[in-house]
Amino acid sequence: MKKILLHARHEDYKNLKPLLEDLYHIDVDVGDFVQVKIFAPDSEVNNIIDKIREPLDLRYKENLIEVSTPDFVISSTLSRAEKTAPKHEKTPVELLLNSAKNYNSIDYWILLLTTIAGLIALTGLFLNNVAIIIGAMLLAPILGPIHSFAIYGATGRTKDALMSVFALFIYLVTILFVSVVATYTLNLMEVSMQAGLYTLEITQEILLRTTTSPIYILMAVLLGLASMIAVSKGFSESIAGVAVAAALLPPTVVAGISIIMIPDAITGALLLTLDNVIGLIAGALIGTLIIGVAPRTGSEARVAKKFVKRTIALIILFIAVLTVTSLAF
Repeated sequence: MKKILLHARHEDYKNLKPLLEDLYHIDVDVGDFVQVKIFAPDSEVNNIIDKIREPLDLRYKENLIEVSTPDFVISSTLSRAEKTAPKHEKTPVELLLNSAKNYNSIDYWILLLTTIAGLIALTGLFLNNVAIIIGAMLLAPILGPIHSFAIYGATGRTKDALMSVFALFIYLVTILFVSVVATYTLNLMEVSMQAGLYTLEITQEILLRTTTSPIYILMAVLLGLASMIAVSKGFSESIAGVAVAAALLPPTVVAGISIIMIPDAITGALLLTLDNVIGLIAGALIGTLIIGVAPRTGSEARVAKKFVKRTIALIILFIAVLTVTSLAF
């Protein structure tokens, strides 16, 4: 059950009132505006918002729409309405946009966490320790920009979508740079110190991420799709985030290690990282289409449709190039 709180100017309320007749609502005149409380089943929230938004001119500060979840509501009428409502529940667009708002710009705390996660992953890779690598994945907040791109793209906010991709690029470049510097420093220390104190070994965990195959793109697409559905349906973001970090963090770190220690493997590690990036973005975008993320206004819908079409065409081109390159490699 959801509570939708409306503030409507008297001029707008006149056009809004006929739309409220079939809804369970309470109207209160508070002077400059009319406050309307609507109680509705979760599955009906999107339809109701689409209906009541039209007569409201949201350019005026008096007009607003707020959706919340009451702890409980005792009403036989609402109980019957909830039982008879369709079971299909669609996540409100505003909720998804709110979850994406922190990832369309460079957040320096996220950048710091990403750097630390990269160093932890590098340690785990050199020690051939899977537990440490998984710990780094738990820390790396890489999921956000991918979902942010897909959500903003599907709702026609192209500038925010492109900024999300830029943020992801910066985070991955930071991981790569830190890995190069850390590996170079450790390698230099090994050479400078007496033999036998410690050695840097190219472990099996590193070698596993120096080759690529088209199957990784398919895996990444499915992973991006699953993570988008999981987050939109309220499952733990940390669980989906670990899966995404697993596809991006270790290969990027290995690319940095390869630049210093195994130059012949650089291409494979970078291709694997690119395969996963493109696949995850494609899967997340497909996820928004499946769960029905779309703008509420016609102008935004036209922009979103054009942006999604162009993005899909570009992704298909990237996948074709990466597939051919992976097979050749």
